[in-house]
Amino acid sequence: MFTRREFIKETTGTAAGIVFTGCSLMGTSQVRAQTRPSGTRREVVVAGRRARVIDVHAHCTIPEAHTLLGLDPQSSFGPGLDEVGQRRISEMDEQGIDMEVLSINPAWYGAERDVATQVVRLQNEKLAEFCANYPDRFAAFASLALQFPDLAVQQLEESVKKLGLRGAAIGGSVAESEFSDPKFHPVWAKAEELGAVLFIHPQSTPALASRFKGNGWLSNTIGNPLDTTIALEHLIFEGTLDRFPGLKICAAHGGGYLPSYAPRMDHACRVNPAACNPNIVLKKKPTEYLRSLYFDTLVFTPNALRHLIAEVGASQLIIGTDHPYPWNPDAVDHVLDTPGLTDAEKVAILGGNAATLLNIT
Repeated sequence: MFTRREFIKETTGTAAGIVFTGCSLMGTSQVRAQTRPSGTRREVVVAGRRARVIDVHAHCTIPEAHTLLGLDPQSSFGPGLDEVGQRRISEMDEQGIDMEVLSINPAWYGAERDVATQVVRLQNEKLAEFCANYPDRFAAFASLALQFPDLAVQQLEESVKKLGLRGAAIGGSVAESEFSDPKFHPVWAKAEELGAVLFIHPQSTPALASRFKGNGWLSNTIGNPLDTTIALEHLIFEGTLDRFPGLKICAAHGGGYLPSYAPRMDHACRVNPAACNPNIVLKKKPTEYLRSLYFDTLVFTPNALRHLIAEVGASQLIIGTDHPYPWNPDAVDHVLDTPGLTDAEKVAILGGNAATLLNIT
C-alpha cells in the first residue's frame, strides 16, 4: 500500500498559492480520454443537448496555511509544486467536468484563535483569488474556524459577501462537539441568512481510531462515511434542522451510511422511548429530512445511485468526484449509465442541481 507522499507524488503545482494534489486518471476514463485528441475538452451530451457538469467535491491545499499550523508542506504535498492550473483543468476536460467547487479539509480545528484566524483568512483569500482567475472553471467553499463559533460567523459573512465564496466546507464535528450543539447555532443562523451552502466532509471518526488500525484503510473506508452519518443523525434528532429549516447542507460520499438504512430512524423512539428526549418533538419523520438535504454521487455503483435517488430524490443529488483522489474517475458516466434515470434527471444531477443550489450562472 502506498504512502500519502507516494500517492500525491504527481502534484499538479501551485497557482495563487494553491496546491492541487494530483494523480493520473485511472480506469475506463483513461481509455476514453485516449480516443479524443490530446488537449480537447469532453462535452457531455444528454438527449442531443450539451449538459453542464459541476463537481462539488474537489480538494486543494494551500502550503502557507499548512506552515502556519506547524505542518511540513512537503510531507503532505510532495514535489512538483511549480505545476498547477492547466494540469488540473486538463484532467477536468478529460472527465467532462466544466466546473469544480474547491474545498480544503479542516486541519485547523485544534489551533489557537490567532493561528486559526490567520489560516482561515489566508485560505479564503487565496481561494477567492484563484476562482477570480478562472471564473468559468472554479468556485470554492470557505474555511471556517468552527472551534470559535463567533469567529466563524464573521468569517462566513466575509467569505460570502466580500470574497464571493459559495458557502463553507466543514468537518463532521469539532473537538468532539456535534454540530447540533447550541454553541454552533449562530453559525447555522448566519448560513441560513446568507443562503450559504455547508459542505460536510468527514474527518474519519476520531473516537474509533484504535478500531480502524490494520489492513484496508478503515479510517477512511469506514470512518469517513460513519462520521457523516453521525453528524447528520444529530442534526435531525436534536431538532437542528427544525430550528434552521432554510439551511442548505450537502453531504459528501453520498451522505455516508445514512441513506442506506434511513428508515430505522423512524422506529427508534417508538421502540425505546426512554432513549429519546421527550422535550424534542420533531416536525417530521426523521427520514423526511433527507429530502431537504443534498448529497454527492460518490456511491460507486448504479444500484447504489438508484437507491440514493429513491431515498432522497434526484433533485437532491450533485456530482462529487473527490478529485484528485481516484475514487471514481468516471463520475459523469456513473450518472449517464445508471438505468432508469430520465434525461431531465441526468441533466439535473450532472450540473443543474448544483447551479441552482450554489447560484452558479
